[in-house]
Amino acid sequence: MRVKIQTLAKNESILGGAPNGRRLFVALIQNLIPPAEPEAYFLDFAGVQLATSSFLRESVLAFRDFVRKRNPNVYPVIANAVEAIREELEILLDVRADALWACELTEEQQVRHPKLIGTLDPMQRATFELVVAHPEVDAPTLAREHGRAHRVGTTAWNNRLAALAAKGLVVERSAGRSKIYRSLLEGR
Repeated sequence: MRVKIQTLAKNESILGGAPNGRRLFVALIQNLIPPAEPEAYFLDFAGVQLATSSFLRESVLAFRDFVRKRNPNVYPVIANAVEAIREELEILLDVRADALWACELTEEQQVRHPKLIGTLDPMQRATFELVVAHPEVDAPTLAREHGRAHRVGTTAWNNRLAALAAKGLVVERSAGRSKIYRSLLEGR
């Protein structure tokens, strides 16, 4: 799914302020059509030249946090953001030790140059890298293959994977009593 931020923001190219961010948050929620299966939900910033940290905090991050708790099949991704917007997001995410997917998105909805923006703590980053390296993986597999090197067991891997899924960085699906994880987008 693709949502054009500039359209929801009444065709403004400079987006600033917490109150305006909250208005966009409401518009995002009102336009949300939750998918039946896990899906990237592209927040397309094409045409937007600048968005302030307060605006992004009250819109993008609030939306991500809301949908990850209430609509687990929605995985927000920042698309087509100019460098100035990515920098504002990086600063905001670094302070929170948080991360989001970002990419370029073509008109045909093809993902180009996916990467994480923001910061993950070293253990989450290592876990994320291992998920990206596998088509799908579960905590017991990570414990078996990498437990000695990382000095952690299955429970710790479960916690790390669940934290990445809560941030919307990896897709989680149930498989009987266990959960399987995969990268939302290819790349890093």
